[in-house]
Amino acid sequence: MNYDVIIVGGGPAGSTLAGMIGDKANVLLLDKANFPRDKTCGDAVGGKTLATLKELNLLKKMEKIKHKKIRGITFSSPNGVVSSIKLKKNLVGIDYSYVCKRAVFDDLLFKNASKKCEAIQGFTATDLVWEDGSVVGVKGTLKGKEKTFKGKIIVGADGAQSMVAQKLKVNTNPPEHVCIALRAYYKNVKGLTDDIEIHFVDEVIPGYFWIFPEANGEANVGIGVVLSEVQKRNADLKQVMFKVLKENKLFKDRFKNAVLASEVKGWTLPFASYRRKIVGDSWILLGDAASLVDPFSGEGMGNGSFSARVAAPVILKALKKKDFSVLKDYEENLWNELGPEADMSYKMQKLGRWRFLLNFVVGKINKNEWVRDSISGMLADTEAKKDFASPFFYLKLLFS
Repeated sequence: MNYDVIIVGGGPAGSTLAGMIGDKANVLLLDKANFPRDKTCGDAVGGKTLATLKELNLLKKMEKIKHKKIRGITFSSPNGVVSSIKLKKNLVGIDYSYVCKRAVFDDLLFKNASKKCEAIQGFTATDLVWEDGSVVGVKGTLKGKEKTFKGKIIVGADGAQSMVAQKLKVNTNPPEHVCIALRAYYKNVKGLTDDIEIHFVDEVIPGYFWIFPEANGEANVGIGVVLSEVQKRNADLKQVMFKVLKENKLFKDRFKNAVLASEVKGWTLPFASYRRKIVGDSWILLGDAASLVDPFSGEGMGNGSFSARVAAPVILKALKKKDFSVLKDYEENLWNELGPEADMSYKMQKLGRWRFLLNFVVGKINKNEWVRDSISGMLADTEAKKDFASPFFYLKLLFS
């Protein structure tokens, strides 16, 4: 069978796209795993992802799956000052977000997509099929047998290590536009609340250490550091994380009786601050495969699901017109929407390398309502992030 669209990868980006176009075109969704499956991540479900759930009519189902409601963010600065803010209303009009294990969250999206299109689990994609210089299909193995699927449009939504991007030779970023992150689950961590925690500790700058509370009383604990810094320091991030937990005065008591409840897993986060080629004459890339991770927060699900929402109408238009040059509109539309935010997040990340600035900003949060409101607004509103990179913001901060 020749499909209209073949989507490689059933994570948030791929399943979102399938859920949006699967009942309007002949779509095949492929994933190497069998759902539910774990995915190494911080597990935070933010505003953009919630907007996607709303568009897919899945917000009510989100409430029914196992999750932890998040109502605020706790920050700490390198000098040990701890400050908290409450979340403002986000893109769907609610003043909370979620932490939800990816085994649970991705299963919700994949099941929804499977109702709209043909979905095959356990298929390991190994290569692309080419004809006359164009991509026309995907090769791989299913239950030990070689399989080939052909389609008009091939979508790579297969993550940071994307096979599709590798075969298209558009899969590399400079080290300063990549983050290396580690995640583990812990039990018996003291002091968990309904806040996610972001801690700027010396060992991890430029980057941060996080503690995100989970539904079952566990905590998702991890660190993320820019790859160029990891290489410069020749750092063993696993040992860095353990050192922070054992020696930092903010955490050593909280983790004194904590029990590691999982492996410590690492993954790569390619930043949206580096613009790869993400579209061709018969293919497009989504999410992490397109290098769309937010450079400041390290969050990928929001931009991944957003890229699917941008791609969906473009793909349907190309199929209707039988004109695949239309696919180039995806790249233009995506960067028109996402580009300014990605650039601003990269500037914020670079500002976050300055220890004194982190101490100054976090220290002001507790003292000033305007500062709390400003930072909360920046988290909820893309446009408001511009203030963070403006000298006038810091001038006002200085005298607030």
